[in-house]
Amino acid sequence: MMSRTRTAAIAATAIALVLGATACGDSLGGKPVKGGTLTIVEKADFDHLDPQRIYTTEADSAIELLARSLTNWDVTGSTPKLVGDLATDTGTPSDNDQVWTFHLRHGVKWQDGSEVTSQDIKYGVERVFSPDISGGPPYASQWLVGGSTYTGPYKGKSLDSLQTPDPYTIVFHLNQPVADFNETTAMPTWAAVPKAHDTGSTYDTHVWSDGPYKLQSYTHNKEAVLVKNPYWNASTDPLREQNVNEVDIKMGMNESAIDQLLESDAGSAKTSMQQWPIAGSNLSTVLGNPALKHRIVSSKAPGILYMAINTTRVKDIRVRQAIEYAINKETVRGAFGGSGYGDYATTMLTPGIGGYKHFNLYSSNPAGDLAKAKQLMAQAGNPKLTLSLSVENTPTHEHFGDAVKNALNQIGITVNVTPVDAGSYFSTVWNVKNQYDLYWEDWIADWPNASTVLPVLFDGRQIAKLPQANQDASYVNDPALEAQMDSLSKMPDLGARNAAYGNLDEEIMRKAAVVPLMYMNFPEMFGSKVGGLYPDAILGEPNLMKVFIKS
Repeated sequence: MMSRTRTAAIAATAIALVLGATACGDSLGGKPVKGGTLTIVEKADFDHLDPQRIYTTEADSAIELLARSLTNWDVTGSTPKLVGDLATDTGTPSDNDQVWTFHLRHGVKWQDGSEVTSQDIKYGVERVFSPDISGGPPYASQWLVGGSTYTGPYKGKSLDSLQTPDPYTIVFHLNQPVADFNETTAMPTWAAVPKAHDTGSTYDTHVWSDGPYKLQSYTHNKEAVLVKNPYWNASTDPLREQNVNEVDIKMGMNESAIDQLLESDAGSAKTSMQQWPIAGSNLSTVLGNPALKHRIVSSKAPGILYMAINTTRVKDIRVRQAIEYAINKETVRGAFGGSGYGDYATTMLTPGIGGYKHFNLYSSNPAGDLAKAKQLMAQAGNPKLTLSLSVENTPTHEHFGDAVKNALNQIGITVNVTPVDAGSYFSTVWNVKNQYDLYWEDWIADWPNASTVLPVLFDGRQIAKLPQANQDASYVNDPALEAQMDSLSKMPDLGARNAAYGNLDEEIMRKAAVVPLMYMNFPEMFGSKVGGLYPDAILGEPNLMKVFIKS
């Protein structure tokens, strides 16, 4: 996520060409229609809906209806394009990309009719630094001058590196050059929050809207209802439309039941859609059904599904290497639905990301190499280990857990699979007090750059700095690696930097701290009366900003 010399448009082109985000259906067809209710059926609640705490794609997609960011991605063309959102354009860098200035659109209104100002954005970003507002991306604390010691606005203190010379200008002072900082500001972290309506750690259920919809009600693990924001004006918003009257997000339905509901296309299912991929047990059947072809959006984002190994609990590298060889990726992929869910992975960087380098340090056979795994366990003294594996509490993930359990049992490792509530999964496993040895994880690059993958997942400094939101699930804590990350982040030459990130990926894989499993696809169904959905190669979710209900 650091400095580069190419434009965002070129990066986005690489995503679309290499990863091939596609709309399988006809959801883009037809003239937008006003009215109706869109129902989004979810298998679980969001980890967070507070924009400064969001770090999941489902919540990121939903929040775009409520909260606007400084910049954003227009995904309606053949390739995603970075554009101004609250800002009039994609920002102006100066001082060797260490100072970024954004000018705001005039007339953007909150849901009470008051105008959104630069001070609201400054306050929103300052919230990130409060220990009570955890879970979101680390970039603000990493890059803003003074961020390492600032603890948020709740005790009356301000962050001087965020300057608001007038109500329509905000200036960010960074501690290093960041040439793609304007791609960072497309994330909801940089959304505005009005101080008068901030409810602190409970803002998840009280989000104040400057988007086309406002939050009417939110009952955790049950339902969120969004209705029109009467003060939203299309003339101030280049990305969104306000077509449906209401968005009803229903949570907690069994994933197979969601698939069956949408497949039936009966009654309310005609105006419904899903945000989680089709269940593994149903995927091959659904993808093979010609009648459903026109009701599937498939977004192939730069994402990796992997298993993290806690290196502070599984300390012997020979054991971790044995796990690398023992895992049967064929049965793992089968749990998620087969080849429709993605290709086998051997690296943490995915095809289409700047820095991707093809290599394979472990088994050349996706089914694994038990002989090699047993040899490594023998070298480690054949320890009789019992390891705990965290998965989400869904049938797909529990089948994944069974695949891991069966594979490791063949090399003398007992695995206890622990299902964790899907709505709070990452909040649970990213807390450093968790007691797991192995973790199901997936990761989508925040934008198509290796710096949004490797430093986020393997910088050990965040373990102490972000104890409740530590994305380094493998607990790699290597000062030499961290020094390399710091050095790479400042390299001005894109080609050299990307090559170095590819080498760093290989160096990390030699630690056997993670098992890459699949480069992911995200096929999702919608009802026959849902229109205006676009595949989103940035989020890997159907883009909701122009959704409508067909008459």
